[in-house]
Amino acid sequence: MKFQNISIHKVLLDIRFWIFLLFVIRLIGITNAPLEIGHNWRQCLTNMITRNFFENGANVLYPTIDMAGDRSGIIGSEFPIFNYLTYLVASVFDYTHWLGRLINLLVSSFGLYYFCKLIRDLVNRETAYYATIVLGTSIWFAFSRKIMPDTFSVSLVIIGLYYCNSYIRSGAKLSIALFFIFSTLGLLSKIPALSIMSIIGVTLFMKEIPLRRKLAVYVSSFVCLLFVGAWYFYWVPHLVETYKYQLFFTKGIWEGLMEIIPMSGLVAERFYFSALHSFIGFACFIGGLYYLFKNHNRHVLTALSLITFTFLIFVLKTGAVFPLHNYYIIPFVPLMATITGYFLYKIPIRKYAYLILGVIAIEGIGNQQHDFFIKDSERYKLDLESNADKIIGRDELIVINGGPSPQQIYFIHRKGWTVSDTELQAEGLLDSLIDRGAKYLIINKTTDGQPDFLFPEKYADRYYSVFALGALPENEEN
Repeated sequence: MKFQNISIHKVLLDIRFWIFLLFVIRLIGITNAPLEIGHNWRQCLTNMITRNFFENGANVLYPTIDMAGDRSGIIGSEFPIFNYLTYLVASVFDYTHWLGRLINLLVSSFGLYYFCKLIRDLVNRETAYYATIVLGTSIWFAFSRKIMPDTFSVSLVIIGLYYCNSYIRSGAKLSIALFFIFSTLGLLSKIPALSIMSIIGVTLFMKEIPLRRKLAVYVSSFVCLLFVGAWYFYWVPHLVETYKYQLFFTKGIWEGLMEIIPMSGLVAERFYFSALHSFIGFACFIGGLYYLFKNHNRHVLTALSLITFTFLIFVLKTGAVFPLHNYYIIPFVPLMATITGYFLYKIPIRKYAYLILGVIAIEGIGNQQHDFFIKDSERYKLDLESNADKIIGRDELIVINGGPSPQQIYFIHRKGWTVSDTELQAEGLLDSLIDRGAKYLIINKTTDGQPDFLFPEKYADRYYSVFALGALPENEEN
């Protein structure tokens, strides 16, 4: 019995056990289509690009969506490494809605593991243990299983930073190569992950690092940023100018600040709740900051300042988008988790630290468990494609009252336009879309405010009506 107790104790103190347990928990609902209320639009857009890779050829230079009407659909977006990886898996197992969930979960779980190894090497083993569990039950918990590149990109950069630190310690050429590869892919996947990569700037002030290794890190980082800059500041503007469709809109620093100031309460909420999904966790984060400033370690404070400053630049560049979308806090959460873990490490009685850690984890998971399930009232959208197949050709353009969200046009698996009910009532809109090639109008009858249409109704069920555009009603045709 004593041997068994010691074994259980060792297992519970092994971070790999908790990473695996969190992985298994997040397999609940992993095969769900992107129908959850939160962020279904972004997941469907990601899936659109992946499905177009699968069906029309995977050219990563030209990511393509379905909601651009009669245009090509080529969009200026993040570099689609996440989509391409999903496409490769789909090429083997066939395309399905949820593949991106599983891929993100796998990569983000490896991200947790490398995060633990990195913090262990930079701080200590106990802080790494606490911080990894805090990160795993933070906003990371839900978004690491969404079809979105946010935790995916941060995970790749964390892996890159681990190998950067490994190179600084050992001088191994393979480590610097892996640092370059993972960091470049991570930043290309989503550029705000640059926030945590800015910690490399600390090495400039560390005299104990050989100059040759510093130069190798800086040159690798510079080349990495050249690739990232070429994509985001040359190729994306070229795609937008040429094909007239873009995913994100950056602001000037002053413009972003003016948008954020009236929303300061929501901005604060992103830090005190959305990040860790735990008020207890945020209180420990504040406690960790106290200890850091009390100890006054110059390198640690420099790292904290670099990451925070870089992240705040991104906050200002996104403007009102930051407070309106909780997942924009994700690149900053690894730092918050580390500081929270450091506070727990400073608690002198271990059992109290474990108790608080357990409360943080339970609170974080409890505040996000709803995201694992989809409402039965949303499942009707899964029949959109099969019903459309009865009357609408694959190459015929449609109009659907989905508003700005690509969700329904994704599920109907056609190209065309998604507009709001208000836009449908605008004089001349439908006529202009008919002139541009729209053949069918699909109306979701669960929304409010649809106008009456004179076009012949070709299909109807409880949720949708399909009208043939450009045709006269049957009684007028006769």
